[in-house]
Amino acid sequence: MSPYDPDHDPILDVRALSKQFPVGTFFSSKQVHAVEDVSFAVKRGEVAALVGESGSGKTTTLRLIARLIPATSGEILFKGNDVLKSEPRQASLDYRRKVQLIFQDPFGSLNPAHTIEHHISRPLQIHKLASSRQEVHDQVCDLLETVELKPAHEIANRYPHQLSGGQRQRVAIARALAVQPELILADEPISMLDVSIRMGVLNLIHRLKEERGISFVYITHDLASARYIADQTAVMYAGHMVEGGASEEIIAHPAHPYTQLLLSAVPDPRAGLKTDKNSQARGEVPSLIDPPPGCPFAARCLRVKEACRQQMPEPKTIATDHWVRCHLY
Repeated sequence: MSPYDPDHDPILDVRALSKQFPVGTFFSSKQVHAVEDVSFAVKRGEVAALVGESGSGKTTTLRLIARLIPATSGEILFKGNDVLKSEPRQASLDYRRKVQLIFQDPFGSLNPAHTIEHHISRPLQIHKLASSRQEVHDQVCDLLETVELKPAHEIANRYPHQLSGGQRQRVAIARALAVQPELILADEPISMLDVSIRMGVLNLIHRLKEERGISFVYITHDLASARYIADQTAVMYAGHMVEGGASEEIIAHPAHPYTQLLLSAVPDPRAGLKTDKNSQARGEVPSLIDPPPGCPFAARCLRVKEACRQQMPEPKTIATDHWVRCHLY
């Protein structure tokens, strides 16, 4: 393998990643096909969004990258090294430092029995990034100011229940920043926040990307927020990636019927209550234990063809930085 070039090579390169969970008794061979053949790459200082409804495999993909669960097959290349092969089963301290997580629930990810300073100082102490108690305190205050929580000295002494949801999520971001990560995995970081404060968190992510060159994998079910924050977007359905490319291109020219369905759910004040009949769907999400052959969206698609029910389409490039897996193209 050629040496990693930070100016040209992606910092994260996921290739044909799959995950099956066994179900039933010890003697059962049934499996839940949670993630199937997922591939995408993230460059340094770039935000990549994974979009899809609940159960599409977004969070499972994120947990695989974070090494919280083992992968069934595939590769996860971080700075050119396949961490599934070069690292032990329990990812090394160095990898855990460079790849950080922001969880969906900002209150559930913080221990209510400890102060904000305790939460942010722990990673500094574990990774030995401060040599004295005063240095730890100073870094905690600097991190709180970075995420726009002021006055930092007062916030540091508070407990999670004394902060709002938006403030708690900023604390979670500060904790992730404490170890100077190069990649942050954000699992729907604004979905549990009030609408009025979501934009502030998205703007903070954008500022960290621009000023510190941090890469993000941003999980969401909301195409509107993906368009605002992400450089590229990949659409997932029933464990598969069905479309991907530049975010503006995906939003302006959605190719897959499922992407069109997701966009039809985004409120548009100019359109009133009108619905595009071509974007409507029927039926239910297919079983992930016994998935049918062909495209997983075939049973719900209004433009389905016979080939859709028989064979999974291969990715097809339909425009610059825009691909789709659909027999219509």
